[in-house]
Amino acid sequence: MRSVRIIIAGGGTGGHIFPAIAVANAIKQQQPSAEILFVGAKGKMEMEKVPQAGYAIKGLDIAGFNRSHWWKNILLPFKLVKSFLQVRSIFSSFKPDAAFGVGGYSSYPVLKYAQVKKLPTFLHESNAFAGKANMMLGKKASSVFVATEGMEKFFPADKLIVSGNPVRKQIAENKHNAWEAKQAFGLDNTKPALLVIGGSLGARTINEAVCAGLEKIVNSGWHLIWQTGKPFAETAQQAVANKTGIWQNDFITAMDQAYAAADMIISRSGAMSVAEICMAAKPVVFVPFPFAAEDHQTANAMALVQHDAALLVKDAAAAKDLVDTVVELGKNTSLQQTMKEKLAALAKYDADAVIAKKILETIN
Repeated sequence: MRSVRIIIAGGGTGGHIFPAIAVANAIKQQQPSAEILFVGAKGKMEMEKVPQAGYAIKGLDIAGFNRSHWWKNILLPFKLVKSFLQVRSIFSSFKPDAAFGVGGYSSYPVLKYAQVKKLPTFLHESNAFAGKANMMLGKKASSVFVATEGMEKFFPADKLIVSGNPVRKQIAENKHNAWEAKQAFGLDNTKPALLVIGGSLGARTINEAVCAGLEKIVNSGWHLIWQTGKPFAETAQQAVANKTGIWQNDFITAMDQAYAAADMIISRSGAMSVAEICMAAKPVVFVPFPFAAEDHQTANAMALVQHDAALLVKDAAAAKDLVDTVVELGKNTSLQQTMKEKLAALAKYDADAVIAKKILETIN
């Protein structure tokens, strides 16, 4: 089988980068001779994370549209032109057979140029509400991989493949048992544990609600694994001082261990969090970030709520309702069991392999 060359474009957040790396690994597993080059945005986290995973990456001078400060967009047209020139140079030297985009600033110019050159292009849309750039690119894409059903309103139906979201292998193949995982967090392994996560920076609304309801959570018999993010870490440390049964830190490195330890979860509903929680199959209350583009976190959460796999508390209502909702769910063992079964049924474990196989079949 000949050596194929594939460009993978996108990044900006872990929710784009880690799935892209998972797909790259699956491509190499299925066709070891494949050559892969990542293209990202200079100054973004992909420029660090991709080389750590063992892949080469080229950076573009590009930024997205600033919705908050319009005057910062004055140079955007010039940056776009420059990025297209950089993309042309990258294509000229690497000579790819196909391009795969996962979202993020660099994804659009790379995929658009590939389409101009009549190369096969593939998209992955991780959210239940598609981004504008992916919607534009989807019209000429060879295939569009999506996380959920019902995406025909965004993309041509004949190009859609419901692959799910590629998840890091250590989470997809979680080898920790609950007892050992709870002990690793310094918790009593005979007590139920509530995992609170809000993304790598934490979630202020979730943190404030948990902080205010800490006594109610503890008095209801729950132990707590609380990832606060750096901005809220000091406040949380003061709140949990002299309290037992609580692990609190600004970041959780071993998320696979945290999912194994958890009996229930409070979380934002970014695409990758949703995919990971489906695999963990632990009862969850989502608090979607309301300012995400096109309110896609609410759409992500509702895709599970509509299947009776999750509960949703709006960000604006979290201070009043979040802790009470969690405490009530903790008492409802029947609903918890239903959620576990529904979440497990929605989990897709082979998304990376499905995507890799389709890309390689198309270009070989």
